[in-house]
Amino acid sequence: MPSHSDRVAIVGASSLLGKELKRILEDRNFPSSEIVLLDTNEAAGTLTEAAGEPTFIRSLEEDSFEHSRYAFFAGTPADAVQNIPAALRSGATVIDLSGAAVGATGAVISIPSLSTVLLPVPTKPALSGAVYFSPPAAVLIACTVSAAISKFSPLRLALTLFPPVSEYGQGGIDELESQTAGLLSFRSFSQATFDCQVAFNLLDRLGESATPGLDDTRRKITAFVSQFLSGRAPLPAIQLIQSPVFYGYAFSAFAEFPSAVPLEQLHASFASLGARIAGPDDPAPSNVSVAGENEIHLAVARPDDLHPSSFWFWGAADNLRLPAGNAVRIAEELLAKQ
Repeated sequence: MPSHSDRVAIVGASSLLGKELKRILEDRNFPSSEIVLLDTNEAAGTLTEAAGEPTFIRSLEEDSFEHSRYAFFAGTPADAVQNIPAALRSGATVIDLSGAAVGATGAVISIPSLSTVLLPVPTKPALSGAVYFSPPAAVLIACTVSAAISKFSPLRLALTLFPPVSEYGQGGIDELESQTAGLLSFRSFSQATFDCQVAFNLLDRLGESATPGLDDTRRKITAFVSQFLSGRAPLPAIQLIQSPVFYGYAFSAFAEFPSAVPLEQLHASFASLGARIAGPDDPAPSNVSVAGENEIHLAVARPDDLHPSSFWFWGAADNLRLPAGNAVRIAEELLAKQ
């Protein structure tokens, strides 16, 4: 294995997730001699900053990962598939946020906050020790909700997720802005990303040319959730409703239990996994209130009026900071074991 230093490489540094990842590494004072920012040729040369110093985003080359201890992949799945082998050849530990590594390398899906309450995941001896997958916000939310209530043996668990347009990157943000301005001024607007009107609307599916569609996204989410939770916690039924918001992943969950569960025990179970529970007099969490927060935020759970021993949960999380923070925590735990 080639020798490495404590450099950190971020692939997809110009993406929304890549920028958030860099901020968290800096906020947490992650031990590294240098943060190397990498991206496709289109973004290469962009002036930015790292650790308070001006720097440029570099183009991806065969030797881009030399002397890197960790390589984070926060760009497109195609970029990850193409460049993960080079990162591994350099001796770097790969932490993928794109999802491409799961199929290509058998990467381990890792959620450190749940490791104390769920049985360990069986690992493959080949590349799984060098490649880890930090899943997106929707998967982190679904797995956390399921793990928190698993000790109470739920009969049913259903989760409705409300993804923001920033899940589609800068293109999604630009299109919602364009649609909103166009509708308010009675002008035509772009539908290149969603192929439908997202502004001032709620949708359970997008236009035919939208890539990926909501059904495709839901199938990917449920596949990751199933892979992580199978044999460890109940699998939730999952629905996606596209919401006309820029940032923040809101969600609603319904759980039915075989017998009454004390509310304080439910809240304590979520809190033990790092979720933040609002006080009785606090406002419910929202897309706005969770911006810049590291945790999943939950309102006080509400009993269902018609179904005994059932509860409704409402929550929200920063859709960029949550997965980026999980990725950095994976690296921190790996460092602690060395």
